[in-house]
Amino acid sequence: MPAASPGISAASPETLTTDELGAQDLGRFGYSQQLSRRVGSYASFAAGFSFVSILTTVFQLFGLGFGFGGTAFFWTWPAVLAGQLMVALCFAELAARYPLSGAIYQWARRLGGAVVGWFAGWTMVIAQIITLATAAIALQVVLPAVWPGFQLVGTDPALASRDGAANAVLLGCLLLVATTVLNATSVRITAVVNSVGVTCELVGVVLIVVLLTSKAERGPSVVLHTTNLDSTTGYVVPLLVSALMAAYVLVGFDSAGELSEETHKPRATTPRTIIRAVVASGIGGAFLIVAALMAAPSLTDGDLATQGLPYVLTSRLGTTPGKLLLLDVALAVCVCTLAIQTAAARMIFSMARDNVLPGSRQLREVSARTGTPVAATVVPGVLAGVCLVVNVGNAGLFLGLASVCIMLLYVAYLMVTAPLLVRRLTGRGLSDGADENGRSLFSLGRFGVVVNFVAVGYGLAMAINLGWPRAEVYDPAGEGWYLHYLPLITLGVVAVGGVLAYRAQRSAYFASIGVPLRASAPVVEAEGAGA
Repeated sequence: MPAASPGISAASPETLTTDELGAQDLGRFGYSQQLSRRVGSYASFAAGFSFVSILTTVFQLFGLGFGFGGTAFFWTWPAVLAGQLMVALCFAELAARYPLSGAIYQWARRLGGAVVGWFAGWTMVIAQIITLATAAIALQVVLPAVWPGFQLVGTDPALASRDGAANAVLLGCLLLVATTVLNATSVRITAVVNSVGVTCELVGVVLIVVLLTSKAERGPSVVLHTTNLDSTTGYVVPLLVSALMAAYVLVGFDSAGELSEETHKPRATTPRTIIRAVVASGIGGAFLIVAALMAAPSLTDGDLATQGLPYVLTSRLGTTPGKLLLLDVALAVCVCTLAIQTAAARMIFSMARDNVLPGSRQLREVSARTGTPVAATVVPGVLAGVCLVVNVGNAGLFLGLASVCIMLLYVAYLMVTAPLLVRRLTGRGLSDGADENGRSLFSLGRFGVVVNFVAVGYGLAMAINLGWPRAEVYDPAGEGWYLHYLPLITLGVVAVGGVLAYRAQRSAYFASIGVPLRASAPVVEAEGAGA
C-alpha cells in the first residue's frame, strides 16, 4: 500500500481554508471528506474526557474499590494512571500521523496489517457497545438517590438487588433512546451538549472536592492507612481486585481520535486533547477519592463499600446540596453515554467505509441532511439496549458488563501498542512531518521505545488481571458459573465470532467481484482504501 503523507504538505495552497486542507489531507489516505468538521479543540478534549467521565465511573465503582482494598485502594489509582498515560502518549503520536475516524482500527491496521487491524476494530466495537450499556445503567446509582420516584421497578434501588438491576435496565434503555436520537440528528448539537456537560462535570468535581474537604472527618493521611486490610485478608490480591475500579475509569481517552475527521486541525489538536483528557481525569479522580475518604462518616461500618459516593454526598452535605450535586452526576452519566455512542458510531463507520463489516453499504452512509452516519449510530444503541434487556433482573449485571468491557478495551489497545513496539524495535519507527500549524508532529523522540514498552507491559498485566476468574467480583450473588468466567467466555466468543465474521465478509466481498477467495488479499488492501 502507498504511504500517506506524514503531515500537511508545505505546498498546500494558502487560499484553501483549514478545513479544505483537512479534506485534502484526508484524501491522501484514500478517503473523501464525508463527515462535517465542526469539532474544535475544547470539544475534542470533551470527547475524551466525557468517555472517561470520572463522575460517572468513580461514583459507580467507588464501592467496589473500597470494598476490596479499603483506604489503601487509593494507590491503585496513580498506578493505573501512570500505565494509561504511557498508552495515551503512544496514541498521541499515532493521532498526529493518522487523523482518521475509527482510530484504534486505523492505527492497528497500519501498524500490524489488515488482519490485526480488523480484529482490533472488531474487538473495539464490541467493547464500546458493552461499555455503552454499562454507562447507561449508571443512572441507577444516582437517580433513585435524588428522588424515589425514579425507582420505577420494585422498591430496592441497590444495583446489586433484582429490583435495582431491573430498574437500571429500564432507565438505561430510556437514556439510550435519547442519545441515539441526538447522535443521529446533529454533530454540532452533540458537540455542544458534550462540551456543556463536560464543563458542568469539571465544575461539579471541584465543588464536590471542596465541599467534602470542608466536612472532613480525617486528614489526607487516611490514604497511608490500611483500613479493612490486614494479615487475614492479605494485601496483594485485594488491591489487584480494587485496581479494577481505576482500570474501568481511565479508559476511552482515544475517543478524541475517533472524531479526527470532524476536528479542525486534527494533527495539531487531537494528540494534545488525548493527553489532556487522561491527565485531567487522573488529577480530578484522585482528589475525588481522597475527599470522599476524608469526609465519609465511617470507614468501618460497611456503608461506604455498599452505598459508595452517593451515600457520602447526601450524609455529609445534607439532602438538598447533596441531591443537587447528584443531578450533576446524572448529567455526567448522560453525556458519558452520549460520548461512548459517538465513538462507537465512528468506529463502525470507519470499518464499514473499508467494506470490512457485515452491512457495510448501509453502515457507511452519511446523511446529507444531518451529516451523521445514522445507521452506524443506531446499531450500537440498539445492541447496547439488547445487552441490557436480556439481563433484566440479573443482580450480577453491572460487574459482569463492567469487567467484560474493560478487558476488551485493554485487548484492543494492545493490538495497537504491541505492533507499534515491534515497529520501533525493528528500526522502522514513525515518520516525521508538520501539523496544520507548521510545527513538528507530536513525537516521543528517544523516549518512544521505553514509553511504548511500559505501555505494552502494563496493558498485558492489566488485561490478565481483568480477565482472571474471581467469583467474589463477577458472581458475588452466586447466580451461575457463567458469570464467574464471564470475561474469558466473552473473549472467546468475540474471538470466534470475529473469525467467522471476517471470513464471511471476505467471502461475500470477493464473490461480488468474481474473485476466488483463495486468491484474494484482505478486503481492505484489495479495495485500496487508506494508506
